[in-house]
Amino acid sequence: MRHRSNSLDLRIEEATLTGEADAVTKHAEPLEEADLPLAEQTNMAFSSTTVVNGSGLGIVVATGQKTELGKISTAVATAKTRPTPLVKEINALGKTVSICVLGAAVLLFILGMLFETYSLPVLTLAIVTMIVGSIPEGLPATTSVILALGVADLAKNKNAIVKSLPSAETLGAVDVIATDKTGTLTKNEMTVTDIYFDERHFSVSGSGYAPTGALFINRKPTNEREAKLKKLLLAGYFANDTTLTQNDDIWTINGEPTDGAFLTVYHKLMPTKEQINLEKLALLPFDSFHRYMASLVKLPNGTQKIYLKGAPDKVFNFAQQQDQSFNRSFWQAKADQLAKQGKRVVALGVIKPTEQLTKLTHEHLQSGFSFLGLVGIIDPPRPEVIAALREMNKAKVEVKMITGDAPLTAAAIGRQLGLAPGELQTITGPIWDQLTPEQKVEAAVKNQIFAWTTPENKLEIIEALQQKGKITAMTGDGVNDAPALKKADIGVAMGIKGTDAAKEAADMILTDDNFATLATAIKEGRRIYDNIKKSILFLLPTSFAEGLIIFLTLLFDQEMPLQATQLLWINLVSAITIQFAFIFEPGASDLMKRPPRKSNHQLISGREMLQLGYVSLLIALVGLGAYELLIATGATTALASTAMVNIIVFSKIFYLFNIRTAESAFSRASFTNKKAFGIILLMIGLQLGLTYLPFMQNAFSTTAMQLGEWSLTIICGFSILAVTELDKFFKLRLAHIKN
Repeated sequence: MRHRSNSLDLRIEEATLTGEADAVTKHAEPLEEADLPLAEQTNMAFSSTTVVNGSGLGIVVATGQKTELGKISTAVATAKTRPTPLVKEINALGKTVSICVLGAAVLLFILGMLFETYSLPVLTLAIVTMIVGSIPEGLPATTSVILALGVADLAKNKNAIVKSLPSAETLGAVDVIATDKTGTLTKNEMTVTDIYFDERHFSVSGSGYAPTGALFINRKPTNEREAKLKKLLLAGYFANDTTLTQNDDIWTINGEPTDGAFLTVYHKLMPTKEQINLEKLALLPFDSFHRYMASLVKLPNGTQKIYLKGAPDKVFNFAQQQDQSFNRSFWQAKADQLAKQGKRVVALGVIKPTEQLTKLTHEHLQSGFSFLGLVGIIDPPRPEVIAALREMNKAKVEVKMITGDAPLTAAAIGRQLGLAPGELQTITGPIWDQLTPEQKVEAAVKNQIFAWTTPENKLEIIEALQQKGKITAMTGDGVNDAPALKKADIGVAMGIKGTDAAKEAADMILTDDNFATLATAIKEGRRIYDNIKKSILFLLPTSFAEGLIIFLTLLFDQEMPLQATQLLWINLVSAITIQFAFIFEPGASDLMKRPPRKSNHQLISGREMLQLGYVSLLIALVGLGAYELLIATGATTALASTAMVNIIVFSKIFYLFNIRTAESAFSRASFTNKKAFGIILLMIGLQLGLTYLPFMQNAFSTTAMQLGEWSLTIICGFSILAVTELDKFFKLRLAHIKN
């Protein structure tokens, strides 16, 4: 539900909707602007968000589907998914193959009827045999197995669970990744990175809530622990209403992320005994009007101190009251410098009360404070993300940050991460909402950072990118990401911090919440696609060759050289067995150097179609030529057909070496897949069984072959490899000349 509130120090954590972990201060005053992003609607409380401080009384203004959560639910339910690129390409290829085979069958039937070569029953059976021989029955099985093993490998070794088989390959085709910032690119753990005191700048190493790190000055480690630094750290520690806990080596907080950052830096840089010897007597909590927090502390000697932590301008005012010579312009410049870096800036102070206090009020602070310094806090980028983004940029995969955070903070994080080469372009959700549909498409392509966005904005950005022909991936972990996750070509949710809504809408779940896993998954997706394409380029020519053999036999009124059972053996047993070699084929060395394929990409290019055609014809002519040669030299029909079956199968085996690698088959690249040799040996064993085992001879009308027939078989098979390798040689030379 949404509420208009009368509030008392009310702070609400809205990460479910906005993706930002920091609690938002709420008040009842009307807002001047009508169309503000969710994160800026400070007089509204939203359903599914969490109150972390204060209280409020509100009026319900929306329920059910009209709430922000309801709108997200509706968007998820109505979002339509697109077929994956691989499915579209295979469907188009299947349609083309079917039309070609059926067209050839109709043509052959017409010619057969015109020339009355065969009787109608014989002609019909022959044409059906040709169709069966031409259709690559092994393609669905091999494609499914390649995808299934890719899915299993992603889950077992890459920490990525894929819900559907085609999605395993989709990441390999992605050219734009739209990602949430908080918890995905960053750790969602506020961290102190900068400390200013005595007009000196110190930096702090370490990230997240784990209290491990060190103090640096001028990029050099220092053991300096001045009294003023201790006071600053104590101020951050005691002006605090959050707890830091460790469970199974994981550090978490219960409370405000900014307060958690102060607890962590205290434990990093201070001995624990300092904390034990002090007693917190009272706490003045943070509120939106005063914008500071103060704590009354009792020292071991019985004296008291008040520690203050808050917005720089408020603390600067207290400092000037205490010290008229306070250099406000200097400290304001430092605060502005940190803010421009996308960091949250907090100022700290301390005062010794003039009397013993039992409680703490705002009036006790009016006499001013001694200024202790400034602290810069940021939600740190995940270190592994920087390397992953660098790899994605090399692979020409664009990454766009979509966040509910402020533009300045988002841009600073984007620069630290190296989100994209060159200057980063930023647009906000309110500006996006003012654009026309055509302008939104251009803005989606042009900008790398989208700040102050709503869940509707995220969905619209994905749709705009798809309209531009982009294959999109969306990553996120919140309820607000769910509509975009479902709409994207592949949605990727975080497995640890991700909400159930995000996981339900996504196609892939990263079990380690590691954005860098995407780079590995992209590489695996490209490997899967390459292997599927190789298997298709291998299977189609050998299947078409069988159809061509029947076609040419009928066309020239010859006796059928192959029996129906022999065709079934070639089509099912041998084709599928050999094709399994592609399942284990490793990825090419340049996988992550290639640009993504276009959304209108065809599975088989014109150049590959030409190779498919001449290899099919070459295998058919070699097989028919060997058959006629054996018949002419006195061989029986059974021996000639047995030799022909072996020639076709060995042609496949030799052709396998050509298809497996883009490099020469006579190079070391042919030995990268050791399992392929095991499969080849298995296939040779099956062929020997087909040729020599009596029960196989009876079932498949084969007979034993002698050395001469085997020599002819090897020569014919090797001729296929020789021709295709010569073609590859000239193709590589031409590519080298162009480059």
